[in-house]
Parts: sequence; C-alpha cells; structure tokens
Amino acid sequence: MGERLADDPAPYYETHIFVCGNRRPEGHPRGDCASKGSEKVRDYMKARIKELGLMNIRVNQSGCLDRCELGPCAVFYPEGVWYRLDSFAAADEVIEKHLQQHGRARNLMIP
Repeated sequence: MGERLADDPAPYYETHIFVCGNRRPEGHPRGDCASKGSEKVRDYMKARIKELGLMNIRVNQSGCLDRCELGPCAVFYPEGVWYRLDSFAAADEVIEKHLQQHGRARNLMIP
C-alpha cells in the first residue's frame, strides 16, 4: 500500500468504511454479501455511529470487494483492515474496538 506524502491533502474522513453490497445469482458458488445480511449491517453501523456521536467516519455500500465467500465483509480505510460483519453484535464490537478504542477486533478480522 502506498504511503502518504508530506504534501498530500489531509484525508477527508478519519475512517472510511466500505461494506460489500454485492449480489450474485442464487446458488452461485462464491455466494454474496448482500444475501448474508450486509445491507442491514451497513444501515445499522451508519445509525449506531451517528447515535454514538462519532465524527469524521463514513460508512458506504460498495460493489463487490471480491471476498464474498468470507463475508459479509467490510474494509476500513486508511488502515486497509478487513472484517467479517455477520451480525449487529459484530458491528458493535468493531465500532467499539476499531473506531472508539483505535485498536482491532482481531477475532472478526479477515486475513
């Protein structure tokens, strides 16, 4: 991953989260994140982050992140850390450990 240069503009968001919203045809061998609940988890995260008053964080739905068989998945930038977010509880853990404590929810990380 490239490094930030000294004269790069400051990042617009402290953390930018992309949650896979990919849908494949039913029965596809790789599956897809949307049918595993990624859209509900994304909406929950957006609402919860706002409710907690966490600022400068953006949660977006993305197209395919190419890891659907491991999903539902999300990637957090600028760190480039991937998480499996298969429940509201998983989202809460990531919000707490990654966004509030500036650590990692290691048990939810996708290698």
